[in-house]
Amino acid sequence: MKLYKNLVNSVALTLQEIFVKNRYADKALEKVFKQNPQWGSRDRRFVAEGVYDIVRNFRLYSTLAESKTNFWFITAVWLVVKKIEIPDWQEFKHVDVAYILSHKEILQTNLPVYESYPDWLWELGTKELGAEIWTQQALAMNEQAQVFLRVNTLKTSKQKLADALRSEKIETTALPGIENALQLLKRENVFQNKLFKEGWFEVQDAGSQLISEYLDPKPNDFVIDACAGAGGKSLHLAALMKNKGKVISLDVEEWKLEELKKRAKRAGVSNIETRIIQPEKTIAQLHSKADKLLLDVPCSGLGVLKRNPDAKWKLTPETIERTKKLQQQIISDYSKMLKPGGHMVYSTCSILPGENKMQVETFLSGNKEFELIKDKTLLPSEGFDGFYMALLKRTV
Repeated sequence: MKLYKNLVNSVALTLQEIFVKNRYADKALEKVFKQNPQWGSRDRRFVAEGVYDIVRNFRLYSTLAESKTNFWFITAVWLVVKKIEIPDWQEFKHVDVAYILSHKEILQTNLPVYESYPDWLWELGTKELGAEIWTQQALAMNEQAQVFLRVNTLKTSKQKLADALRSEKIETTALPGIENALQLLKRENVFQNKLFKEGWFEVQDAGSQLISEYLDPKPNDFVIDACAGAGGKSLHLAALMKNKGKVISLDVEEWKLEELKKRAKRAGVSNIETRIIQPEKTIAQLHSKADKLLLDVPCSGLGVLKRNPDAKWKLTPETIERTKKLQQQIISDYSKMLKPGGHMVYSTCSILPGENKMQVETFLSGNKEFELIKDKTLLPSEGFDGFYMALLKRTV
């Protein structure tokens, strides 16, 4: 593999954007791609895969480089570990391949360093999940995420979409137990595909798709998605309802709801109404109105580290504690929008019981009019992202 100095330098500069300027990895890559429109797909892939792999394994690579800020040398360490031949460049004259590889072998016994997690996070995961399960998940979360599509059944079927993609040399496979999911067999930039632009599918993790199915909305239901964001689950709910009834999509960020409107238009969805949250006013207006309520609450995001590996370097114990308080506030306040006899799903993209089952148990202890019907945890080691979902019923 021939290396080009400008590409290697771009990896190092993008790492600086992430770790010094605190940009999110996807936004930092978006910036460097815009600055280099002449790059082909191979160049972009090299930079993106390099950046994400180094971010994912930053503690290991920075330990081997003996620096957290010399991003050029950290990139050199990545090349060594990946067995990519080091060019005879002036910048690489101090790279000792044998030392780096021998040091890496020694670090295998120090799992938080070798698997690249902050000590506090490794300790928290071990405490909440047990050493064996946490270690299994920590390793799984360091793998590259697969790409899953959700078939938009308002416009096509799973088989028709698979056939149409195959005609464009994009191979997919169906997933048992997830009705409208397809997995790409090879990573592709499907956002430029004409079928995506025509609304035939959305890119959505297969585990995430199970959350809307868990709520089981019916045509003509009045459904509230109380933490809608850019609306991936709202769109899925609308499709499950066959574009009938009403989905009220709420969020505190207007720009996210504007994005949802664009996505709904592309998907041919007409039963979604977006509303900015005005906490007391919104809850009062919708009090006891919902047949079904989705509370996909803010969380640590530990279940989606495969996609957002920089999150583990931005998280702090204090952040998680603040998030847990917000989760309890949301489930306590927003559950008032559910009518008696209605069903509610509380969900997160975390794998920590402290954000999941324990939050539901705390809520139920103070809200006797609710009962737990069932709950489910998806772990990253199972192949998808990590999620928790609990189905509750308001009895009176």
